[in-house]
This record gives sequence, C-alpha cells and structure tokens, in this order.
Amino acid sequence: MAADVGVEGIRKTYGDVVAVDDVDLTVGDGEFFTLLGPSGSGKTTTLRIIAGFEQPDRGRVTLGGEDITRRPPYARDVNTVFQDYALFPHMTVEQNVAYGLKVKGVKRSERVSQVREVLRMVRLDGYGARKPVQLSGGQRQRVALARSIVNRPQVLLLDEPLGALDLKLRQEMQVFLKALQQELGMTFLYVTHDQEEALTMSDHVAVFNEGRIEQVGSPRAIYERPATEFVAGFVGTSNILERNGRRFSVRPERIDLNGHGEPGVVADVVFVGAFTRYVVDTSAGERLTVVRQSDGSHVEPGAKVNLSWRDADAYEIKDQTPPTHSKQEDR
Repeated sequence: MAADVGVEGIRKTYGDVVAVDDVDLTVGDGEFFTLLGPSGSGKTTTLRIIAGFEQPDRGRVTLGGEDITRRPPYARDVNTVFQDYALFPHMTVEQNVAYGLKVKGVKRSERVSQVREVLRMVRLDGYGARKPVQLSGGQRQRVALARSIVNRPQVLLLDEPLGALDLKLRQEMQVFLKALQQELGMTFLYVTHDQEEALTMSDHVAVFNEGRIEQVGSPRAIYERPATEFVAGFVGTSNILERNGRRFSVRPERIDLNGHGEPGVVADVVFVGAFTRYVVDTSAGERLTVVRQSDGSHVEPGAKVNLSWRDADAYEIKDQTPPTHSKQEDR
C-alpha cells in the first residue's frame, strides 16, 4: 500500500514541555489510521502538525510523497473535523456544506449537485434548509463531516469528533464513519483516547504515550500482542505476570476461572451486564482480573478457584522501551 501521509522525526516543544518526541509514522493510501493515547500523550499535537496548525521544531511531514512541512493549512490537501463541529450557526446545512466550494469558486449549479450528493452520503437528505440549532448532536457532526469531504481532500483528519456524543450515538457513529470511509476510499487519520473506537474502526493504530509512539499495528496485534506494559494496560485490561524473570500479558477473558492451574480466592465480583468481572488473589501473591460472560451462574467472593490459561494467550513483554516508531505489525 502506497504511503499517503508520512511523519519523519517530528519533535515539538512548548517551553520545557516536550509534546512530541521524535515521532515517525507511515499512513497508507486509503487507510483508516488512528492515533490513540491518553490526554497529553502527543496525538493531537501530531495531528495539528500534519494539518499545518503547528510547526514542528524539527522533522518533516509528507503528503503523497511531497514535503508539505512549511505549507500553511489552506495549501495542504487535507481537511479537519473537530469535536465542537465548528458550524456557522447563521447558515443552513446546505450553506455550511457548500461554503468551502464557494470559496474555491465552484459554480453554483455544481455546488448544488455536490452538496446534495454528500448530504445523501451522510444520510441527511431533506435537511439542507435547516439551521444547526435545529439538529441533534449526531446530525451536526454529520454536517461537519459533509463540509469536510465535499471537496474530496486527499486526507481527512478527525480530532476526537465523537467526544461530545452520548454512548449509544457514539457507537452508531463509529459504524457510520467506518462505512463512510470505505465508501469514499479516502485516507482517514483519527485521534481518540477511546480504545473501543480505535479497535472498532481502524486498519492500524499508533499508541502514544508521553510524546512517543509505543506501538503501531493492527487492532488485533495491538490488543493480543502488546509490545509494552503501557500498551497492555491502556488498550483494554491486562494482567501482567512475572515468571522466572520474564514478564507476560494475559487478557482477563483468556483466563479460565475453573481451570487446573494456580489456586486463588475470589476477592471481588462485579456484574457488568453482558459479562462479569472477577478479582482473584492467587497463592503466588498476585491479584488477577478474570472476565466471564454472564450466564446465570454465580461465583461468590471468598470462593476458591483454580486459574489457568493457554501458553499462546500469555504474550511476553520483551522490551519496556518503545520499539521503532514506524514499525507496523499486520499479523
């Protein structure tokens, strides 16, 4: 897959604070690529550098192989969708979506045709005459998307666009965004702190921590084979075990509560609807989390259990130092 966005050796500081520290990234043409990490990890700063809103102290940004590091935002073939929508409240939906085309001098008849087509794509047929205040949060977000894709930029940058939506609507929008990206065939570069969003929508994920990238890979690789303890703990929940001087990550759902391995005592039971979370203190002095699908059976606190897991489900954490930033794992 050809590279669409390249970030090479980017560093950005604000006074004594290092926001982005020697970051390398390669985003393939037509990918849904997510920058995932906690607040202050450098993901949004990296996105703003790609958009042109910030200039790096060193390093460069390429788009389709061309160096765009010093170009202003308006001269880059990218558009950005923000969490707060940034719609013009006095304009109708059609006028908001058509604004960028009008600035570019596109003829009115062509603008009307393109706006109607993109409103169909975002499922807002018939909403063109409404003002933003007359729309729900999800509808306003789709207007913001329509405005950003109507002129077909090479890359769409999305900065936590679903953060203001409630859980149910956010989950619906995750499915919608992935389907829209596939229909457009456009490169989406998405920023979020939400692990579920990253795992649900992405072709590849870069996990950020303290201005650096800890791991880049497919959602499955990131989840099942975390490279560092930070990735294991941030992307879902993981148990970190130490055996003979080696450290392993075992996901809670991979542990059998009634196995033939380490004895333990259930310290706490948390019912979470579709699944139940058990906290178990083992005879080895470890406290492990075990997740089981809720099936009507009950294991009470204080119950004695035996924990076991397959060797294949214990993934060794070999290096606590972040790996080569641009390395992508597709397995």
